[in-house]
Formats: sequence, structure tokens, C-alpha cells
Amino acid sequence: MGQGGKPRRAQAYDGELGAAVTRAQEGDEDAFAVAYRIVQPGLLGYLRGIVGDDAEDVASDAWLEIARDLGRFRGDGAGFRGWTATIARHRALDHLRRLRVRPRSAGLDQDVVLDLAGPSSTHDEALESLSTERALELVRGLPRDQAEAVLLRVVVGLDGPAAARVLGKRPGAVRTAAHRGLKRLARRLDAAGAGEGVTDGAPRTLGEST
Repeated sequence: MGQGGKPRRAQAYDGELGAAVTRAQEGDEDAFAVAYRIVQPGLLGYLRGIVGDDAEDVASDAWLEIARDLGRFRGDGAGFRGWTATIARHRALDHLRRLRVRPRSAGLDQDVVLDLAGPSSTHDEALESLSTERALELVRGLPRDQAEAVLLRVVVGLDGPAAARVLGKRPGAVRTAAHRGLKRLARRLDAAGAGEGVTDGAPRTLGEST
């Protein structure tokens, strides 16, 4: 994690993202493509945690709205991440209402690498050693509030206040959920190292952990 608990990977790209968004608002289509390439992997990973295999369709709907309303956006690269995540979450919830099902996960995007590096806490350090596949398996086993908090903080790259705005919760509640989620992930990693295993059966969907 970087300063303030924000992943360093997101920080590294936010300057480029902010510049691309500014140019895109001036009509530069190539700049919009740059912004898309920076934001889409994390956004798609987050959506897979909510709507499963329908993530790409929901992401496409979200990007249509993002492109349509781009001129209304005001903010920097980090702000753009939060704005796009909010739009994507609304489209995901609309999709779930149409299907009349609760949020589910059919496996998060295997191309998304969880950047948990940094000396901020013991559980963060423990998770550095996880492969992407194992990390995603563990995230899928978290309660929904913890899973969404971890996904927004780590996969999308939002800081605590931005993640709270996306979820419509207090920053403290989101920080607590993310902290508990990471601690639970670390405990499961420790259990796996002790030979107890990460899961006790078929992969759980988001929010179905015990």
C-alpha cells in the first residue's frame, strides 16, 4: 500500500489518468482510450465480484454512460476512478434488480493483480506472497461488505473516503470492513500454511463465507 493506505500501483497511474481525462474532455479520442485502458482492468475485476460472468456486459453499459457524461466530471485521476466505480456499481445493482438475484461472484478477473505490497501491516505483508488465483479465491470467501471494501481499495485502487462514497457508507465503516477483510484473508493464509486448507469445499460466492 502507498501513503494513506492507497495501493502504489494506482498512485503511479493517477497522474497519467488525470491528464488523459482532461484531454478526453477536450475531444481527444485517443486520450479516452488511454483512460479506458488504465481504469478498465480494476473496474472489471470489481464488477466480477458483484455480477460474476455478466461483468463485461455491465462494464460496457457503464462505459457508455461514462463517455456520455464525461464532460460533467470534475476532478483528478483518483477522482475519476471513484466516479467510474460509482457508475459501474449503479449499473451492476440495476442489472441485479432486473435479474432479481443477489450479488454473486463467478470468479474475479484473473488478469487483475492484487497489489498488496508495503509495510503498513502484518496482514498486508503476508498477502504479498499470494498468487493472483489464490488471492481471488480468498476474497470470494469474504462477507459482502468486506469483499467490496477490499475490491474497491485494492483492485480499483480507491482510498478510504473514495470507496466510502462509492458504497454510500461512512469512511470509518469502509476502513473497518477492509481491515477486517484483510485480517480474515491473512488468517486463512496462515491456516493454509498450517495445512488446514483455504476452503472446505466448493468455491463460495461473494458474501457466503462462514
